[in-house]
Amino acid sequence: MTPFAWLIIALIILPLAYFAWSLLSIDRKGIVAIQGNLGSGFTQSGGVSLRRPPLLLGVARKLTPGSYEAKLDHWLALAGRPMSMPLPKLMSLKPALALAGAFGGVFLFLLSPGPAMVGLGLFLTIFLYFLPDLLIYNTGIKRQEAIKLEFPNTLDQMLISVEAGLGFESAMERAAVQGAGPLPQELMRTLQDIQVGRPRQESYEALAERCAVPDIRSFVLAVIQADKYGIGIANVLRAQAKKARVRRRQSAEERAMKLPVKVLFPLLFCIFPVLFIVLLGPAAIRIIQAFG
Repeated sequence: MTPFAWLIIALIILPLAYFAWSLLSIDRKGIVAIQGNLGSGFTQSGGVSLRRPPLLLGVARKLTPGSYEAKLDHWLALAGRPMSMPLPKLMSLKPALALAGAFGGVFLFLLSPGPAMVGLGLFLTIFLYFLPDLLIYNTGIKRQEAIKLEFPNTLDQMLISVEAGLGFESAMERAAVQGAGPLPQELMRTLQDIQVGRPRQESYEALAERCAVPDIRSFVLAVIQADKYGIGIANVLRAQAKKARVRRRQSAEERAMKLPVKVLFPLLFCIFPVLFIVLLGPAAIRIIQAFG
């Protein structure tokens, strides 16, 4: 075999060996003793016992950098933190999928040895490891787009409620209860943060962090400034609603202007060749027959 093939095999075998060494080198007795002490303490104080975290999760957190874990947590927040995929489950799933891809690559290499199978195995390992990230990131983008589209209508509902005599938080609660979609859910979560004692400014800033939409950030900044300086919230909502509607119209116009450019490549590579074959094909056949 060539040195390149041996290098690719080493890139697959060495991570697997390191992963197996990490599993075997964990101090299981120490972990069991520590969690037993913590569990007994909680049980004696309040009747609450701690469950031992899965071994794969502990290994995943040991191998995953803290910045990458924070980025995954941020993407989950943008995606609405789906119940089916919490952060511990996501971190446990990634190495499991990578291990499955590595075993699949080894199996393909055993069936048909060669550099192509080694490269395919390496590709499967990397792709399956980052596949949950792609799915979570795609879900977050779609959710933020839905929030961006719902925001002007939600502001109009809040403005109507405030002008009818409700307070700002009551108007927010009414818009959250009557609305449907990700934005009412985020508004309800903000109200719950305020109800449990979190400061209003921190709750509004957390809303802006969970919704990576410029209109939401501008709205949160305007609400915080109005709360500090005593500005009428109805005027703030009216200005923000007008601004959001203008941005939504500009965004629609921008998409309409980009549409001809996006249609150009499918038109050139998919429609025009077929059209040329249909129109010029019979003429080309007759010319070949005439000169043949």
